[in-house]
Amino acid sequence: MIIKKFVGKTEEDATEQAREELGAGIVVMNVRPVRKVGFWSFFQKPKTEVTVALEEEPDLADKIVRPKKSTITPEQSDSKPSETVDPSKKLIKASQSGVLPPLKVGGSSTSSKIADINAVVAENATASSVVLERPGVTVTPSSSVIEEKLDSLHSLLEKNIVRPQKENEASNASDDKGDNVVVHAKDDTIPEETLSFIKLLYNTMIENEVDEHYVNDLTDEVERFAKPGVPLEYFLSNVYQKMILKFGNPEEIKPSENGVKAEIFIGPTGVGKTTTIAKLASKLTVVEHKKVALITVDTYRIAAAEQLRTYASILEIPFRVIYSVDDIKKAADDFSDMDYIMVDTAGHSIHNEEQRSEVGSYVKALKEKMDTDTFLVMSASTKYRDLLEIVDNYKEDFDYKLIFTKMDETNAVGNLYNLRLHTGAPMSYITNGQNVPDDIAVFDAQRVVKNLLGGKKK
Repeated sequence: MIIKKFVGKTEEDATEQAREELGAGIVVMNVRPVRKVGFWSFFQKPKTEVTVALEEEPDLADKIVRPKKSTITPEQSDSKPSETVDPSKKLIKASQSGVLPPLKVGGSSTSSKIADINAVVAENATASSVVLERPGVTVTPSSSVIEEKLDSLHSLLEKNIVRPQKENEASNASDDKGDNVVVHAKDDTIPEETLSFIKLLYNTMIENEVDEHYVNDLTDEVERFAKPGVPLEYFLSNVYQKMILKFGNPEEIKPSENGVKAEIFIGPTGVGKTTTIAKLASKLTVVEHKKVALITVDTYRIAAAEQLRTYASILEIPFRVIYSVDDIKKAADDFSDMDYIMVDTAGHSIHNEEQRSEVGSYVKALKEKMDTDTFLVMSASTKYRDLLEIVDNYKEDFDYKLIFTKMDETNAVGNLYNLRLHTGAPMSYITNGQNVPDDIAVFDAQRVVKNLLGGKKK
């Protein structure tokens, strides 16, 4: 692979330089503003540096078929493709030619990731980030497994657990001074080592933004079983298992036994519903070879509809814009031979009851026609208080599963645990970037719990 940087007055200028030198097969890896060094640089406009990559495969450009510009209309939406072309190659070309929004990631190119899709399909692999697998729920891990998974927390235990009598007295004094940790009054039957573990567990969970109420439930569990001679690995294992069981098994998209199934995506504005739909539609179409139709009821944002239309054109699947309940009923009838109908809805303020009611009417119409799943899509970086208001608001009208986006934009994932317990809604998917179809995976409770307990993030 060739990786090279180009500087121009604008991003388009730098990208054009790259195309002239390396050809049309380049993939944009990164874009950033740059300034010259020196005093006079403050009086000059910054330029743009574009990092591009090119697969060293001479015939790549000839092998990829450029997608035709979308001409799909509501009346033509159920037309069949005129030729069979691998959709994954179309996704590569679309990202290279600028038909889709630039897929800017560090470390690997879109083409290499799409190649992974084909490898997964051919080899039927089960451990790829592209194949969305259902992670098993381990409920009886041994002490050695827990130590391995939570190595960072175990190291903290070794450093922070207080053994000397002198520190024991200091700990007693801190209880009266109102320490930053809320722990129940010391019981003489609980070893000092265990009390120190409880304190560390509390601090670690609070730092990861787990609600204090849920943290206290976990520490109470430790205190209940605390006895002299019980190893700390037992308590750590107990907490680990309890949190995984609280998360439960994720519920991913599964086909209906009664024909077509509607997958409906709701949520506030700007959380990535449209991109999430594109990722899942690509996976279902390219990897699982399912028949998928895309429809949008979001008539408030033209860009959202056009983005979804572009993906539909590349994947050669039907697309339709819905303007009324009658339209969505007709679409349900027209696409009855599909495996899935994926529905993008308009994001709106949680206080806009009119728009929420409008989305509800579309969902109700589909429920009357077929089996449905509803997914509430939220950003993991949203404040906890706002998330609570969002889930409570939508709970009034919808029975949903949870999808969290933008996992790459936050280091504290306690809100996933909080909202799972607050709503009782099953976890489904998480996303961690803009790449289609790569940056999405079935929720993995073990990995999230490991992070919440202070384990190393891998």
